[in-house]
Amino acid sequence: MIEGFADIRRLLAQPPSGDEGAGGAARRREATLTKPAGSLGRLEEITAWIATWQGRYPPSLERIAVTVFAGNHGVAARGVSAYPAAVTAQMVANFQAGGAAINQLAHAAGATLAVVALDLDRPTADFTAAPAMTEAECCGAFARGFDTVADGTDLLCLGEMGIGNTTAAAALAHALFGGMPEDWVGRGTGVDDAGLARKAQAVAAAHARRGGRTLGPLEALADVGGRELAAIAGAVLAARLRRVPVLLDGFVCTAAAAVLARSCGLDHCRLGHVSAEAGHRRLAAALGLVPLLDLGMRLGEASGATLAALLVKAALATHAGMATFAEAGVSETSP
Repeated sequence: MIEGFADIRRLLAQPPSGDEGAGGAARRREATLTKPAGSLGRLEEITAWIATWQGRYPPSLERIAVTVFAGNHGVAARGVSAYPAAVTAQMVANFQAGGAAINQLAHAAGATLAVVALDLDRPTADFTAAPAMTEAECCGAFARGFDTVADGTDLLCLGEMGIGNTTAAAALAHALFGGMPEDWVGRGTGVDDAGLARKAQAVAAAHARRGGRTLGPLEALADVGGRELAAIAGAVLAARLRRVPVLLDGFVCTAAAAVLARSCGLDHCRLGHVSAEAGHRRLAAALGLVPLLDLGMRLGEASGATLAALLVKAALATHAGMATFAEAGVSETSP
């Protein structure tokens, strides 16, 4: 039961490690396949990572889950998005009807898609004037995300939907890593220069409201985050405890995961892609996450993470299907 930050900290206290035996088995086979060592680049590392966190060799991807969390933000009323807050619920309906990009990508990846709407009729507080969430509200959303992760999931792709949430992510990144507000804000849904300035002003106002105090990661999540960010953090932690490998999506998703980086690390996570949102590359570097894809995407809704799942499937297919030097009768070294 997650009712307060103390409960989350207890879960964070002893996070399990991956199975290095399974990862080692993948690396040993990789070294025998009919190709020069390292010639498939990061595809080779991906297979070992999946095996390590699935805790078995060979790894498999029969059960890929895509989960999109949706939330609304009080700060959206300050003109930080090119779209009104009503679009959050409208897009959730589109996901449920199968009409969004993520529906098509999940189908292509052979993944199941779950959309979790979090109190859309009750936006978080405007964090320029008050904390976005109480501890209880933050933990309630965290618990919702935590409970979505099923045992036996082979790979989890996480994403979000929420008008105003790139501003929340920027404020959270600023609270966790410092710098200037302008370092973290981007154009999100496509705001103009005036909208970009309003986003930076909102991040600065939140910092000023708390008197410049440095907050702990969970406290920062409640102070400037959103319900969907808290739910993502909950899902990332649940995946760690269940040894489920995770693909993170864009800026918002990565900011949510950053809340856990100091406590349990993100070794079970890979960054599906780096988005065009200005702060994402900076945040990825701060967390030591190297994206699998860099395609200029900025859609959110787990689109980049799910697209990267196709890359993971390719990595496992080459690893399992290629012949070894001995099987193919190919010499391993030059005469």
